[in-house]
Amino acid sequence: MDSRTLTAWLAHQQQQHPQTIALGLARIGEVAARLGLGRPARQVITVGGTNGKGSTVAFIDAIARAAGLRVGAYTSPHLRRYNERVRIDGAEADDAALVAAFAAIEAARADIPLTYFEYGTLAALRLFEAADLDLAILEVGLGGRLDATNLVDADVAVVTTVDLDHQDWLGDDREAIGAEKAGILRAGKPCVLAERDPPSSLLRRAYALGAYAIRGFSDYLIDDLGDGRWRWREPGWSIELPSPRLAAPSQRQNAAAAIAALRALDLPLPGGVVPDAAIVEGVRGAQVPGRLQRLAAPPGQAETVVDVAHNPQAARELAAWLAANPRRTVAVFAALADKDIAGIVAPLAPHIAEWFTAAITDAGPRGLDGGAMLARLQAAAAAAGVDVKAVACARLADARAAAAAAAGPADRVLVFGSFHTVAEALAGT
Repeated sequence: MDSRTLTAWLAHQQQQHPQTIALGLARIGEVAARLGLGRPARQVITVGGTNGKGSTVAFIDAIARAAGLRVGAYTSPHLRRYNERVRIDGAEADDAALVAAFAAIEAARADIPLTYFEYGTLAALRLFEAADLDLAILEVGLGGRLDATNLVDADVAVVTTVDLDHQDWLGDDREAIGAEKAGILRAGKPCVLAERDPPSSLLRRAYALGAYAIRGFSDYLIDDLGDGRWRWREPGWSIELPSPRLAAPSQRQNAAAAIAALRALDLPLPGGVVPDAAIVEGVRGAQVPGRLQRLAAPPGQAETVVDVAHNPQAARELAAWLAANPRRTVAVFAALADKDIAGIVAPLAPHIAEWFTAAITDAGPRGLDGGAMLARLQAAAAAAGVDVKAVACARLADARAAAAAAAGPADRVLVFGSFHTVAEALAGT
């Protein structure tokens, strides 16, 4: 029995491949074969896209479990604990289960190098297979075609959105990125395309494969009923729904895609479909940390909202929420060096009164110190023709303290820019 702790295993994994990211299925496929991995569940939904993946997984998970199905969900990255990445029936995998899975993977891989993400994906698939699941939901880590999760043939694929992010790996425009994300589609299987105008590369791939494309805003519709309620409908069936607990404007679109994905499956339920009551319960109750999450504030202080927005599309969504919820906003901003800072700052600058930048200290060469972050922010704002009031801080804790001091009781403090940033803000809450 391996005596290493989960923390020790995770540190070990970060040293087993010379690259942090190494796309491709050959290495992980060989290790999976040595492990004898089979299907992780009787049905599998794979969720890809630029933004909205984690929320869509959460909606699918919550609805399916409300219907009485046994469900596994694999997501990344985590915010507080690695265990968040692997959940079975809503419960995080415990350290012992993950350590046992990692030990088996280590024995099977021999001299095959694996990345941190590949270890985690294999561990999730191994734990899911042993759990006798009705449904496994796999969130793509990066792209789709060459992502480790694409080792599994999905019964339904979901592509939430396609926008600019990770261009060094996926291509410089939506068409190239869409082609990569289309890699999770399978011949003859349904695919849910959630956005109103998906790239033609994604549509071409679906048609070439004979994958049955279920298009948002076309094959199913979202109607605003007012008073926070909305309707999901397709020809011959509709359901009225409450507002999701998840607050961003796009969450109805994510919930709608989740409903479409579940309705495309042949589920072990009466009539093969999820009951209406389970859909209502799942839409109302689904939660994901770090998505417009409010943190408790001491009396007399401004509320703090944290959000993982880290690319231009997510920043536009965050800006739309700020516009719909007007309040003087003081921002704590820390992003990774390889992100499109200009594309993030431009839509948000008109909605933010003061900025405090901070360093990301746990991202290796991808991190920026507070001064460098400030310079990138100021250049981005100047390019957008917006004046910003901004101060650089050495640490995120310093930036949060400065922002709290600059915000009145009726204001809000917004902490955003990266999963790393939100994880640090959530630590100890």
